[in-house]
Amino acid sequence: MILIVDDQRENIMPLKKILEIHGLQADSAESGEEALIKILKVNYSLIILDVQMPGMDGFEVMEIMAGSSRTKDIPVIFLSAINKEKKYISRGYETGAVDYITKPVDPDFLILKVKTFLKLYEQKQELRSIRDILSKEVEIRKEAQDNLEAKVAERTAELVAKNDELEMRNHELQQFSWVVSHDLKEPLRKIEMFSKIIKERYINSEDGVNYVDRTIRSAERMSRLITDLLDYSRLSSNVAPEMCNLNKIIAEVTTDFDYLIEEKDATVKAGNLATINGVYTQLRQLFQNLIGNSLKFAKNSEPPVVEINGEYVNEKSFDSAAVQEGTFYRITVKDNGIGFDEKYLDRIFIIFQSLNDRQSYEGTGIGLAIAKKIIEKHNGIITAKSSLEKGASFIMVFPV
Repeated sequence: MILIVDDQRENIMPLKKILEIHGLQADSAESGEEALIKILKVNYSLIILDVQMPGMDGFEVMEIMAGSSRTKDIPVIFLSAINKEKKYISRGYETGAVDYITKPVDPDFLILKVKTFLKLYEQKQELRSIRDILSKEVEIRKEAQDNLEAKVAERTAELVAKNDELEMRNHELQQFSWVVSHDLKEPLRKIEMFSKIIKERYINSEDGVNYVDRTIRSAERMSRLITDLLDYSRLSSNVAPEMCNLNKIIAEVTTDFDYLIEEKDATVKAGNLATINGVYTQLRQLFQNLIGNSLKFAKNSEPPVVEINGEYVNEKSFDSAAVQEGTFYRITVKDNGIGFDEKYLDRIFIIFQSLNDRQSYEGTGIGLAIAKKIIEKHNGIITAKSSLEKGASFIMVFPV
């Protein structure tokens, strides 16, 4: 299977048709982000990649692929009609591409190259498969000579189970890092935007000071985000918990969103929340994702309202009755946004699953997956209640 990546559909269709005429099956993606998601799900033998794309360009996609053991060996051909200068071609080869072709290109010449690289890739895969089979055969024979078949079978089952667990964890981290490696640039874009506003409109004015302060806060958010991401990457390890004041966490997150709250005329209301045992940076990331979702998926017809309330319960249950003092603490984050159909409840906490139009609602489909992971690390549970155009409520239960 060949993957064609180009932000222009009119470029994809003729190329796909040419490949199919020569008996080559092709798939397509219209952005770098979509391409990376597809690469995780499908084993492609070759990728034809456009250089100039909005958002994540072809060089960024290639650099991310080169950093993953799962994708670094997939041959990539850059195909560009704009970036024809030597510096771009050199950069293409430096990132690991097998070829860099500029348009217009002769279809027969392109097919010849595609078939050549496909054959080389298939031969390499065959050699790797033979090597793996021989390696396993030698190991099995060696163990058989020592009459340890039973012990080998037991140990192999343990290793397979452990390997599957590690593969799953590694897969999730790869998905996370691929998307975040691009989204980390967003706070820097905001710094640039505010700086330009100061220079062009507000220099030597009180408004200018205000925008400078917001610029500084964006930089601080960048630093905290990097710290949070490092904590997430270590979620599989033990992090020392501490007593965390939820009111303080909500106040910090609300301050982070002050510009968006002001822009949307939003209201964030929090009751008198408890202090629970947990990892501060992870809990902060949790509420940042949930409140951020509520602000992002707001209706156009009315200002967003986010309400956060908590109560003690005696059971690890979403429906347990509230009590004065309990061993668990239930938190509800409720909004008046666009909501979602509850038949998709199982999907919203899965990484890269998004129920909304990404053109209208920008996002990566990873925020709620991170939230669920953090809650599970705190031995808690999470669910949601919603209906279309009637807002959503996210309910969490933590051990105190």
